[in-house]
Amino acid sequence: MRRLLPLLSLTVLLAACSKPEPLPEPVRAVRTLTVAASSASLAHDYPAEIRARAESRPAFRVPGQLVKRLVNVGDVVKAGQPLAQIDPGDLRLGQQAAGAALNAAQAQLAFNEAEFKRYQALREQGFISGVELERREAALKATRAQAEQAIAQAKLQGNQAGYAVLAAEVAGIVTAVDAEPGTVLAAGTPVLRLAHDGPRDAVFSVPEDRAAAMRGLLGKPGALQLRPWGDGALAPATVREVAAAADPVTRTFLVRADIGRTDLRLGQTATVRVAQPPQPGVVKLPLAAVFAQGGQTSVWVVDRAAMAVQARPIAVGGAEGNLVVVAGGLQPGEAVVTAGVHTLTPGQKVRWYAEPGAAASTTAASSAPASATSATSAASR
Repeated sequence: MRRLLPLLSLTVLLAACSKPEPLPEPVRAVRTLTVAASSASLAHDYPAEIRARAESRPAFRVPGQLVKRLVNVGDVVKAGQPLAQIDPGDLRLGQQAAGAALNAAQAQLAFNEAEFKRYQALREQGFISGVELERREAALKATRAQAEQAIAQAKLQGNQAGYAVLAAEVAGIVTAVDAEPGTVLAAGTPVLRLAHDGPRDAVFSVPEDRAAAMRGLLGKPGALQLRPWGDGALAPATVREVAAAADPVTRTFLVRADIGRTDLRLGQTATVRVAQPPQPGVVKLPLAAVFAQGGQTSVWVVDRAAMAVQARPIAVGGAEGNLVVVAGGLQPGEAVVTAGVHTLTPGQKVRWYAEPGAAASTTAASSAPASATSATSAASR
């Protein structure tokens, strides 16, 4: 008896240390959609921004300290309207110096002209040689050239003095300010940004695989549809320009679409839609039926014989509203799980979902092929 007690204790310990058998996976109820071929009108939507057709960054032609800015962001300006002013003190001094140099050059020219006339009379009377007269004539020509140079310099300094006031070359709207009073500016430093009054563009970016298609739409009126944010009305737009190179950061191509003269505000957001001809023989699935696995877009297909699910890679052709357009990977008549896809595993047993209170006959009928437009659903549990 004493020998049996250790054996019984060892048996109990071994039984306690043994691993329990894993519980079987639950049989999940799933809603499905039976695949059927249909046609789809694919469209691509891109976020866009309304911009002016032409924009400029006005700058002073001469250096100086900015003393006054006459416009602010959002102001509407006319052609020739003053925008800003720099300190004109140095420019006026330069203008005065050029004027003084011009007066001196003109006085010297008048003296040399009178002297040349006297030397001409002396040469006619034979008191001087021809060489001396030629020397006086060369001096007169040099003085005349110096006077012309002084005139040009005086005009240049006068123009630069006028550049102390920056004026708008065209009508437009001030969209940004780049310099404030007190800043010492070099020649050509932008002071503000001016959006020219006139036609406007919808600017948006497209991925690399859509750039060629956009170039094919260049100049075709109404190839695009523009919908401003918060407004359901669509307006036609025309592709005007497609960037020749991709953006180095986003790897997208910038597209400008002509929307003509419009009341849309600069910087307003909108949606540009690119429609395509209807494509027959495609399958449409709800977004909830699609998931990513191993870098591929996939769906769960129900094996009707084994009542188990298997992942199936598909080729996505686009989107139509809240539906995914499948270009390949599925056959008509196959049952695809339409919701709860992230809770399933390969080979998992499933059963057809039945609405609460539905008759048994309705549940059995759900296993039969149905139209692709039948109900989509969420997986229970």
